Amino acid sequence: MRKDRIRAYELRRQEKSYSEISRLLGIPKGTLAGWFKNEEWSKQIRDQLGEKVSFSSPKKLAAIQKANKQRWAKIYQGYREEAEREFESLKTNPNFLAGLMLYWGEGDNQKGSQVKLTNTDPMMIRLFYLFLKKIIKVPPDKIAVWLLLYPDLKDDMQKNFWSRATGISLSQFKNSIYIKGKHPTKRLSYGVCNIYIQSRELKEKMTTWIDLAQKYLINLT
Repeated sequence: MRKDRIRAYELRRQEKSYSEISRLLGIPKGTLAGWFKNEEWSKQIRDQLGEKVSFSSPKKLAAIQKANKQRWAKIYQGYREEAEREFESLKTNPNFLAGLMLYWGEGDNQKGSQVKLTNTDPMMIRLFYLFLKKIIKVPPDKIAVWLLLYPDLKDDMQKNFWSRATGISLSQFKNSIYIKGKHPTKRLSYGVCNIYIQSRELKEKMTTWIDLAQKYLINLT
C-alpha cells in the first residue's frame, strides 16, 4: 500500500475531514473518496463530522433540513405515482376494493407511517389481514398485532383466540396493553385487536388508492 495512503487512513481514523487530509498530504479529495467509499467506519466519521458542521452553522443546518425535506417529498410523490399505476390493475378486484373500504371506514386516519386497523370483530381483522397479505403482497413478517385487554382477561388465552380466528401467527402478536374499564360489568369478551404495518410507502399508497377508489366507484353508478 502506498505510504501516503497509509498516512491518509491514519488521519481519517483521527476523524480528519477529506479537506484536512487533502491539505496535509496533497491528495485530491476525489482520490480520498475512492479509497474510503467502502469503509463503514469512515462513513460513520463522515456523519459525525457532518453533524458537527451542521450544529455549528445554523444556515448550513437549515439548508440540510430543507434538502432532506425535498428529498423525502420526492420519495413520497414516487410512492403515490406508483400507487396510481398499480390501481389500474387492481381496481377490478373486489377483494382489493373491499380491503380499501374496510380501511377507509375502520382504519386510522392520522398522518405518519403507520397503517392500522382496530376492531373487536375477528372477521374484520381476518379480512384486512388477507387483503394485506394476499392482495397487496405485504410480507407476513411485516404485519404485527397487539391486543387491548381488560384486567380480567388472560393474555395467552386471548392471543390464542385471535390467532385461530384471524389466521395470524402467534409470532406476529406483540405485547398486549391492559386498561381498566369504567363500567364494572360491561366487558369486551376477547378485547380489542389492532393490526398494523409500519410503512410510509404503504401509508401513501393506501391514501392514494382510497381517493382513486372513491372516484372509480362513483363513476360506475
